[in-house]
Amino acid sequence: MNKIYGRKSVLEAINAGVELEVIYVAFGQHGDVIHKIFSAAKKNEIKITQLSQQKFEPLAEGLNSQGVVAIKISHKYFDVDDLIASSKKSKYPLLLLLDSIQDPHNLGAILRTAECAGVDGVIVTTNQSAPITGTVEKISAGAVSHLKIAKVSNLNNLIRELKENGFWMIGSSLQNAKEYQQVDYKIPTALVLGNEEKGIRRLIAENCDMLVKIPMHGKVDSLNVSVAAGVLLFEIGRQRLI
Repeated sequence: MNKIYGRKSVLEAINAGVELEVIYVAFGQHGDVIHKIFSAAKKNEIKITQLSQQKFEPLAEGLNSQGVVAIKISHKYFDVDDLIASSKKSKYPLLLLLDSIQDPHNLGAILRTAECAGVDGVIVTTNQSAPITGTVEKISAGAVSHLKIAKVSNLNNLIRELKENGFWMIGSSLQNAKEYQQVDYKIPTALVLGNEEKGIRRLIAENCDMLVKIPMHGKVDSLNVSVAAGVLLFEIGRQRLI
């Protein structure tokens, strides 16, 4: 069962046209967002069921659901070729490739950042990656509903396809890398972020056109991958506005 937790996440999903089977609301919930959820659900002919706190709590699974849980049809991934084609409509296409991101909280935070940064699409790996669950939906603050997300089993094959389509592959790495601000991002860009502990895999790094790093000025040598995503994506956006 794929769930969306939280008032804002559920409202974003309704407004984005996500196919929801039912929305559960705990008795006693009030406020502007709750009113908007009821109105939007009625407009989109989505069933809403109010439950006692005793019956609602098992659905929330101990998470901070804010009294709202939606059940949705399993997440529908975009076709990779369609995603690439649609991205090329942008002046400077920007895709985000996630190589084995395993923590659902990191994935949700990255997807939220990606949507805010205006990426044209996100591509995740099939194996050794966190699935898009209710937790990811909630952490993303509804961003999952607005992003084009595709899945691939072989990232190296995808990289070759992207290069054939004119994309420059830029990987985030601590080794043999330029400082991220020294790169001109006014090009079709596919940014690759790697696993929380190991980073991007060796073959993936070797197939990138360039590697970038964020300089560290403290005693810790790296940032959390979701924080690094924000730094890099918003630098790309900053340059493209100049």
